Amino acid sequence: MTAAPTPQELVTLEDEEIASLAASWRVRAGYGDRDAFGIAHALEVEQRRRLRESQFHQLQPLTPEFTAPRPWWKFWQIGRIRQSGGGDGPMSRT
Repeated sequence: MTAAPTPQELVTLEDEEIASLAASWRVRAGYGDRDAFGIAHALEVEQRRRLRESQFHQLQPLTPEFTAPRPWWKFWQIGRIRQSGGGDGPMSRT
């Protein structure tokens, strides 16, 4: 690869190939090759995009107790919502 890869070329590469190519181009950029900087950047952007998508698929949906609406100024009451007893936690006033 001697020029910045096209999106079609990036799709055909495996994750390990992208990582190794990005590292090798980053080394060349470190030695002063200006063209290598752009290629390394393009490969690293694709690597981060793939990582972000894979992490997004691993997220679990929110449970109803965390999505219950409450005023923004009562941020300290999240402990009370999680407790089953209501107000008998360390944050409750007696």
